[in-house]
Amino acid sequence: MALCKRAFHLCSNRRLCLAKFTDLDYVLPSMTLQSSRHLSQALNSNLKRAFLVDTLALVRGLEAKGVPSKQAEAITSAITQVLNDSLENVVNSFVSKIDMQKSEVIQESSLSKFKSEVQSSQEHHFSLLQRETEKLRGDIEKMRSEMRYEIDKVTAGQRLDLNLERGRIRDELANQNAETSSLTNKLDREIHELRAHVEAAKYDVIKYCIGTLVSISAVGLAVIRIIL
Repeated sequence: MALCKRAFHLCSNRRLCLAKFTDLDYVLPSMTLQSSRHLSQALNSNLKRAFLVDTLALVRGLEAKGVPSKQAEAITSAITQVLNDSLENVVNSFVSKIDMQKSEVIQESSLSKFKSEVQSSQEHHFSLLQRETEKLRGDIEKMRSEMRYEIDKVTAGQRLDLNLERGRIRDELANQNAETSSLTNKLDREIHELRAHVEAAKYDVIKYCIGTLVSISAVGLAVIRIIL
């Protein structure tokens, strides 16, 4: 009873079964009970597996429900075909274990290849980065040496200029000291000469004053004599 209900439920979901139920005059040829049992043990070559259905029990169950023998056999054949088609669709909709294993092997191979490519790319980029780093380091060292050379050169030039300027200033100071000494000596000589002239003039003035006094005294004495 449950098998019959399941069969009718499966037939109601299939167009092929609906067509066979709506027009029973065009059902498949009648099958004998022996051929029905042989049909239930048929092997689906495309699916490579046996699909067993107790068609005899199904036919007898339908006949017990009042369905004619030919129609029961036709319904059983249709149900068997629907089940075979359903099984084929189910099998086709799923991947076999071998295909899954093949897919896993392919995926593992692809993953390993991808990992190796990523690792190779990383190593390549790392080597490029290392070479670029070494190149930049060399350029930095070269620039540093050039800057040190330029700094030393500028420092040496500035030191030389400073020494030359210091020597020039020293020479100028020496010249100025010499000129100052010369002027000092000249001033000293002129001062001595002026002092000598002053002393001479002073002596002359004293002589003149003494002479004047003597003359005045003589004149005074002469006047006194005349008066007396």
